[in-house]
Amino acid sequence: GLVIDGRTLEHVLHDSLQNIFLELTEKCRAVVCCQATPLQKSVLVKLVRSKLKAMTLAVGDGANDVSMIQVADTGVGISGQEGMQAVMASDFAVSQFRHLRKLLLVHGHWCYTRLTNMVLYYFYKNVTYVNLLFWYQFFCGFSGTSMTDYWILILFNLLFTSVPPIVYGVLDKDVSAEILMELPQLYTMSQ
Repeated sequence: GLVIDGRTLEHVLHDSLQNIFLELTEKCRAVVCCQATPLQKSVLVKLVRSKLKAMTLAVGDGANDVSMIQVADTGVGISGQEGMQAVMASDFAVSQFRHLRKLLLVHGHWCYTRLTNMVLYYFYKNVTYVNLLFWYQFFCGFSGTSMTDYWILILFNLLFTSVPPIVYGVLDKDVSAEILMELPQLYTMSQ
């Protein structure tokens, strides 16, 4: 791991040392920046996003972390002694830092699998309907006549677009929470 304080971070964020710092951080498993200003935190997240083309997750618990949380791809706010500013600016909120592991490993895995399966479902649903319209045009000689009334199309999309995502989102859990907590490798395998 690498630990950097705010004064050192200020020197590192200048243009001349950015590439060296990024090469060093890529070789570390964790980088901890302590006593950094809110501007330094947000600049560091922007630097990692733009130069390394990496997805970033920012975790903060106070008003001084708001800019960092907003710059990151995903922001997690921890409600606590320093107020609710970080929670209000974040994408996800947890009550304690120890809940971050479950948020990432369990709910992150479930969310990822649900989203990927729903994208495939929407492609299948739309391809089915468009394929039906395509073959109908052969039947009617490409005259452009409508095969269905508008209310049937609305009902089709309402039924097949709203009900399955709700049912799937509530009920689908491909792996139990206990197994996901015991085997964090399952999170990376699903990607």
